[in-house]
Amino acid sequence: MAYRNVIITTPCRISCQREQLVIQGETNASFPLEDLLSLLIESRQCTVTTAALSALAKNGTIVFLCDEKHIPCSITLPLAQHSRQLEVTRVQFAWTQSERNRWWQQLVKAKIQNQAECLALCGICDVAAVLHSQAVAVSRGDKENREATAAALYFPSLFGKGFTRNEDMDGRNAALNYGYAILRGCMARCLAVYGFIPWLGLHHSSTLNAWNLADDMMEPYRPVVDLFVASQIREEAALDTILKSCLFNLLNMDILSGKQRYSVAHAMERQVQSLRSGSKELCLPCLVPLQQHRYE
Repeated sequence: MAYRNVIITTPCRISCQREQLVIQGETNASFPLEDLLSLLIESRQCTVTTAALSALAKNGTIVFLCDEKHIPCSITLPLAQHSRQLEVTRVQFAWTQSERNRWWQQLVKAKIQNQAECLALCGICDVAAVLHSQAVAVSRGDKENREATAAALYFPSLFGKGFTRNEDMDGRNAALNYGYAILRGCMARCLAVYGFIPWLGLHHSSTLNAWNLADDMMEPYRPVVDLFVASQIREEAALDTILKSCLFNLLNMDILSGKQRYSVAHAMERQVQSLRSGSKELCLPCLVPLQQHRYE
């Protein structure tokens, strides 16, 4: 199983030789392709061979590309790597509104429960109790929009009364956006590997969004980023290389899936597998204290 996430911050040349990704620059390194879950290229002075990009795609590795502000702005995903792409596409188009509503209910409930657990882990137990009750009350399709109601209570409780998600000068917002982009890319990769069309969502349905299904499915994992930012990042913090590496590494943190500990990346794959099987109950994550997952 792919588990390694590599970030490149300095100029280099990236190629592929003998099933190894080879990086030549200030420091030379190589990694077995089969081990690579994702590659984040932050430096804008890197060159990548088409052979390397092709090999990474065949391996199902996500490649993140960054803009001039070093924020992920694009991802490359494998195309038609699933052996029964047409079958999966037909199943996806055949989803009924009732099925979509049921799965969206489960996703929102898991997200709010994990937000409540995030607050509890940060010692904000009174608001956590309120969010737990909000999660229980989520209806099919979340018609009452309890997701938004919970968020309006959650973020000021976690980061302070003056905190808003649209404040660009707050370093915590920059860290949240960066972490969410990594989660989104990883979920998009899982969906592509299992043959799903990422723009055909359960709840998100924007015609301008190529990742509607990824945005649906990643919702319960957002509190992983929230917990890290709330416990480690201050308002004036700069989004430097070290912080980006820490946020990228959240894919390797522990999370509960089916009452067992897995990495965040593996839990995402298990969740997508449950959607692929057509299960009435998705395999959803439960937040635990941040701890590096141990691969055995």
